[in-house]
Amino acid sequence: MISFLSHLVNGISLGSVYAIIALGYSMVYGIAKMLNFAHGDVIMIGGYITFCATQYWGLPPVVSVLAAMLVCTVLGVIIERLAYKPLRAASSLAVLITAIGMSYFLQNSAQLIWGANPKSFPSVVNIPTLYLLDGRLLISGETMVTVLANIVIMISLTLFTGKTKMGRAMRAVSEDRGAAELMGINVNATISLTFAIGSALAAVAGVLLCSSYPALMPTTGSMPGIKAFTAAVFGGIGSIPGALIGGILLGVIEILGKAYVSTELGDAFVFAVLIVVLLVKPTGLLGKKVHEKV
Repeated sequence: MISFLSHLVNGISLGSVYAIIALGYSMVYGIAKMLNFAHGDVIMIGGYITFCATQYWGLPPVVSVLAAMLVCTVLGVIIERLAYKPLRAASSLAVLITAIGMSYFLQNSAQLIWGANPKSFPSVVNIPTLYLLDGRLLISGETMVTVLANIVIMISLTLFTGKTKMGRAMRAVSEDRGAAELMGINVNATISLTFAIGSALAAVAGVLLCSSYPALMPTTGSMPGIKAFTAAVFGGIGSIPGALIGGILLGVIEILGKAYVSTELGDAFVFAVLIVVLLVKPTGLLGKKVHEKV
């Protein structure tokens, strides 16, 4: 029982990271109708910026995370302006190929700058481990911060999209871009804001991921990014609560699969979930069907 609870806590922690990353996919797809596969590599950049800020520049952890968020925010806007904005009227295939190309560009750029050797990532969390059930169940400070950050981000984004002017503009663009433009909404600025928010969240996810699993490599963000995309589809891409539910469930499935079935097949369980969801409920758990006029 204690072992199961420990695995469950680890799954929720990992799933919380997936959920934060999945938000970026969901927001961009929900508003711009684009799959930004370079999003996973922005996670990697956020991790590296935090690593450099703490190890080379001697900045405090909080300042380092803020610096990573700032850099990734600017990077997200640049990626949108250079790679995706010219393709607004292009086919989905053209956008997909561009996204994959941007992903490879970021991966190889990181490898040229920081090298191919793994780097030990120092945790930015200084909260002591929590001991429960007479010390038999351990909850690390990284786990507590990750879950708390996930909850705060989800609540903040829900309030932002529902209560603020820019949030309502984002929802309007998501529903009907043409009608939103006729109502005076700056569609380009709204989409850029979406990329900026998603990239800032990717930086947070990168820091939390590297703090929990301290091995930083040039392709750190690739596999978590793909898994987070699976979580977004699982929960219903375009839905903020869907990203939360999909991420948590996927993290739990992955950890329990590795613990009780096979460590080598842990990733296979994740992608098996994607296949099953696409076959049974293509819109995801909280997704909704969209009828397009022809």
